[in-house]
Amino acid sequence: MMEISAHKPVLYHDIILALKPKSGGFYVDGTLGAGGHAFGILESSSPKGVLLGLDVDPQAIDLARTHLASFGDRAIIVQGSYTTLSEQMARIGWTEIDGMVLDLGASSMQFKTPGRGFSFLEEGELDMRFDPNNPLTARYLVNETAEVELADLLFQYGEEPRSRQIARAIVSARPLSSTIHLAKIISKVTASHGRIHPATRTFQALRIAVNDELKSIGKVLPQAVQALGSGGRLAVISFHSLEDRIIKHYFRMESRDCICPPRQPDCTCGHKASIRQLHRKPIIPSDGEVHENPRARSAKLRYVEKI
Repeated sequence: MMEISAHKPVLYHDIILALKPKSGGFYVDGTLGAGGHAFGILESSSPKGVLLGLDVDPQAIDLARTHLASFGDRAIIVQGSYTTLSEQMARIGWTEIDGMVLDLGASSMQFKTPGRGFSFLEEGELDMRFDPNNPLTARYLVNETAEVELADLLFQYGEEPRSRQIARAIVSARPLSSTIHLAKIISKVTASHGRIHPATRTFQALRIAVNDELKSIGKVLPQAVQALGSGGRLAVISFHSLEDRIIKHYFRMESRDCICPPRQPDCTCGHKASIRQLHRKPIIPSDGEVHENPRARSAKLRYVEKI
């Protein structure tokens, strides 16, 4: 089993400040990972706070069980998607929660396991699945997707400006089976963007597509807001503009009493605000945190409170 990393997860202290855990509170970590944020929430909500931790990755579940073992039955760990939040809460008899955290995207643990295919820096299978039961893999997308569709995927999910050239090069080099092979093909047709590796955007796009990440965010946000009790808080960490755009739009819409078109003279939508935004701009990591953990450089935290 992989050793549990000693460093704290991204924006660890900011998440604790955002959620304000209390003893007797009910909390959810929808992206449990190795249990870093969950540990802080359980520690801060001692002695009676309870946390439900969800993750589709069995590797993460095993690590989290070890990391959170000292909290006993205060940590309820379930292998499942955060998109099933309502179902998971009903299963354990919870009707509302005091706080929830989502730390989106792939984890450091996943990037550091070469065989899972998330990193273009080490040899591995083109897999990229969070959930090993997911039938879709990056290898399938790379080798079976039509060139035009592949280019559109790279542009939409990776915001890759040279998506068509990369798609053409991939199709010409088929079949591809390894991360290094794919990264070399990409490097031949596109230059690096500053410190960003040429394959970064392509690997991001494939990972998002394999795990249906953007649609999953859209599914969980309404469930999370619905689950919060009065004064409960939802904190979401995103790592790229596509994720942040969805979160920003949803929080903005749900914090307004009217969502009618701006030029419409009278409100006909009947919409009522369910949350209030506690920060107009996202919280970003300090220079010190980025120095200690370069993965944190693109992180943005937004959090809201249930009215």
